[in-house]
Amino acid sequence: MKILFQGDSITDAGRDKRNYHDLGAGYPKFAAQHIREAFPDTDIEFINFGISGNRTDQLFDRLYPDAIAFDPDIISILIGINDVWHRHGSANIATTDAQVETNYRAILERLKKETNAKIVMLAPFLLDDEAKESWRGEVDRVIAIVRKLADEFADVYIPLDELFAEALKTQPEPKFYSADGVHPNDNGRAFIGKIYADAVKTLIIHS
Repeated sequence: MKILFQGDSITDAGRDKRNYHDLGAGYPKFAAQHIREAFPDTDIEFINFGISGNRTDQLFDRLYPDAIAFDPDIISILIGINDVWHRHGSANIATTDAQVETNYRAILERLKKETNAKIVMLAPFLLDDEAKESWRGEVDRVIAIVRKLADEFADVYIPLDELFAEALKTQPEPKFYSADGVHPNDNGRAFIGKIYADAVKTLIIHS
């Protein structure tokens, strides 16, 4: 079985890009640990092709060499926060909501057409950070797009923004999972990894 992780810096998490089996320090590492423990007798190959800074259009551009060519059994995608972030950065790359939906739909259509992979879609999220409070409405709109597409294309949808919001109610301080509201620390990475592993277990069992 082949499980492939796709996305931006949250998936990349400092992986060695010379070795796609290197999972980096992020949630793929934690997810793989849980999955290996749950399925010790199953031969599972884990691949990470997350690239820091990627938007939906960039993921589409590299979709064949970094996903389709590997013919994964399960592919997970966490993308979209940079489509918002880059609207506010010095480069001022304005990916509109409509473009995000078009790009993401094109990704999913290709995966459905050119692979037999089960698709896991993770919603982008924005945690507590004063500098990014003004992004909330934009992130919510992107999350709504992802949810709509997940209803159409995904085998599993993971609403990370909602799950983090609920979990933070019982944590000691608002930055427990992330210092900047976007990039999870080890607490956040472990949180996503456990949720991911639990969500894909049924896909592995029925594969």
